[in-house]
Parts: sequence; structure tokens; C-alpha cells
Amino acid sequence: MSKQPLIPFETTLTVRDCCLCLHAQRAARALSRRFDEAFRPFRLTNGQFSLLMSLNRPEPPPMGPVAALLAMDRTTLTAALKPLERRGLVLVEPDPRDRRGRLLRLTEAGGALLADALPVWTAVHADLDAEFAAVDMDALRAGLRAIAS
Repeated sequence: MSKQPLIPFETTLTVRDCCLCLHAQRAARALSRRFDEAFRPFRLTNGQFSLLMSLNRPEPPPMGPVAALLAMDRTTLTAALKPLERRGLVLVEPDPRDRRGRLLRLTEAGGALLADALPVWTAVHADLDAEFAAVDMDALRAGLRAIAS
């Protein structure tokens, strides 16, 4: 068995301080907890809110563009839709132009729940903007969009 060279502890500290992935994950978890708590009265998670919002369109979208918008694969999207379907918030329908495809429709109940939850989303964002007034939030959003694309 070969002896692995030890990585100096200073390297560990450098990775801790500089790793974009680590910092993005930590920030995402903190934001998720905050929004999950805010959406709890609606029996929604922040991910479910984002999924419902992504379906708030004039025409029901196919699964592919929704999965791309939410940065998830179709299998993960299908799993995320199941509890929303069971609650009657979303319908998954065959695409009349291509019976192999599926369209995702926000139901009337889903739209109503989304409308009820939107003021909470707005309030949490206003709180975040006030809490992090020293941070250029527009630049942060632009940077995150650039990384995601």
C-alpha cells in the first residue's frame, strides 16, 4: 500500500475560503431553509414554488424547457411533479402535437396557491435586500446566471 502524501492544512483553508462550489452550496442551503420556512404555511418548499412559478405561462410548456430552466434532468422533474399532481396543483398531459411528449399545466388551484404564496416570496426578497444592502444583489444575480449558463 502506497503512502499518500499529506495535503498541507493551509491548502484545506485555501479551498475552504476560495471554493466557489462550496460557497454556492452553503448559500443555496441557507436561502432554501429561509424560503422553505416562509412557504411552510402553504405546504410548499422553495423548489415547489419555483416549479409552480415556471408553469405560470400563457401556454403549458413541455417538460424539457421546464427541466432546463430549473437545472434538473427530466427524471428529477418527473419526481418533483408527483406531489404537486397529487395535490391537484399541476396536470401532466400528453402533447397533442406529439403524443410521446408531455405538457405541464398549472391548475386553477395551483395558480391560486401561487398567487397566495407570491406576497411571501416578495417579502422574503425585500428582507434579503435590506439585510444585504451592502451587496450589489443585481450583480450577484447576474454572476449566478452567468455561472449557470
